[in-house]
Amino acid sequence: MPAVAQPPVVLVHGFATSAARTWRDNGWVDLLEDARREIIAPDLLGHGNSPKPHDGRAYDELEATLLESFPTEPVDAVGFSLGARCLLVLASQHPQQFNRLVVAGVGANLFRHDDHELLASALDGFVAGITQPLDDPVGRYFQQLASADDADPAALAALLRRPNPPPITAESLEAVSCNVLVVIGDRDFAGPGEPLVERLPTGELLTLAGLDHFATPKDFRFIDAALSFIGAQP
Repeated sequence: MPAVAQPPVVLVHGFATSAARTWRDNGWVDLLEDARREIIAPDLLGHGNSPKPHDGRAYDELEATLLESFPTEPVDAVGFSLGARCLLVLASQHPQQFNRLVVAGVGANLFRHDDHELLASALDGFVAGITQPLDDPVGRYFQQLASADDADPAALAALLRRPNPPPITAESLEAVSCNVLVVIGDRDFAGPGEPLVERLPTGELLTLAGLDHFATPKDFRFIDAALSFIGAQP
């Protein structure tokens, strides 16, 4: 019998980085190519090679713009941080579009109302030529990401200030019909993962010891678990 075609794999990066830096530089693309999987790795609006509007209202289309990169058939998808949030929004709005879903670097933070203004103001300082580092180590790391050659701090600040980000709630997550693997480090500020998994109809949790947020995309335990979950091990 002929082999059953595997669904394409969509990879969605996090805030202030890009598809190339998150997925190609950390080996994901090579591993998926070895597994003979079709790869779709878009840059989110405001990142990488995508348009970088400086009007926060443009980022109300963040998830809709991401969906435009999807094929018509269901996909397996892996998202990190902001990319994971975007995929969860889409999986709740378009559940038929997903076969399996892996989200990393998200958890309890999705249900908090975090104030991003301090980081947005720091990015404004980058635009004005003021590079005063934040006291918060997480904020300093995002500042470092925003200083990369392919980053636009003004666009990133605008994204943080978008007026109408779609909420993620217990009610919206009830519509997610695919199997979901949540991966988070026990040192990740976004955790713990239990509040998210408990709200997913079919979710499972993998908590990785000694892992913080920013090291997650390159952690071999995450890579192995995600590829195994979507059936893409070479």
